[in-house]
Amino acid sequence: MIVYLILTAVSIAVNNIYAQFGHGVRSAAMTLMFLYPLLGGALFYFTLGLIVPRISDRRNYRLFYNIYNSGIAVLTVGSLLKGILDIAGTASGYVQLFQVTGWAGAAAGLVCLIAMVFKRRELS
Repeated sequence: MIVYLILTAVSIAVNNIYAQFGHGVRSAAMTLMFLYPLLGGALFYFTLGLIVPRISDRRNYRLFYNIYNSGIAVLTVGSLLKGILDIAGTASGYVQLFQVTGWAGAAAGLVCLIAMVFKRRELS
């Protein structure tokens, strides 16, 4: 969770630094980029820790963890790319690919999490 808070701060810093060199042009995608690590990372893992204590001790936790974190990372990088392209005044088809891949990764991670939690409850 602390890593995601640091990434949130880095996202805000990158946005502000890039805005200094963007000749007054800003992008909503880059401005709101910090929400992916803040809400999808820090808040999600904080809530998960409250709901399912000691979840990291469970079997297959790393599978969920790696897939979900990859999805959040792809969404954050995709938002950065879209922001850079918006400021440059151009577009790319890769932005949609980042969005689809990121959301699919996060959803697949959540499916793994749900399967892991319910499988554990069936065994109890």
